[in-house]
Amino acid sequence: MSKLYKTYRIRSYVNASHAMKWKDGVGEKHTHTWELICEIGSNDGEMIIFNDIDKAINRVTTYFSGKFLNDLPEFAKKNPSLENLTEILFNLLENSLHEINVSLMRLEVGESPTHFYALTSSLFFGRDE
Repeated sequence: MSKLYKTYRIRSYVNASHAMKWKDGVGEKHTHTWELICEIGSNDGEMIIFNDIDKAINRVTTYFSGKFLNDLPEFAKKNPSLENLTEILFNLLENSLHEINVSLMRLEVGESPTHFYALTSSLFFGRDE
């Protein structure tokens, strides 16, 4: 019999702009409504209060909201790409959610309705690595 993993999926949005850094210069500044889909698991098997999750996520997303990503210290030496943004968001969200005793299992970030990048924690597969 298979083991069930119970998770919550929370969707949120961040409006921010960026300009890609290329070998021959910086691209044109443009704005996205970044869509975040957080898959979250309870660390103790108890029900999670959605309001607490929303607050933990908002602590992270408000930092990026309305900003030009290229100007943020997180992107001083990194391209403000979808992939790098997702990795930075994953780390920040993981820490924020840990404060309310939940784990970020998976994060999907989309820069458009058809283009997403996802990171999945080893916890999702039952491994604490």
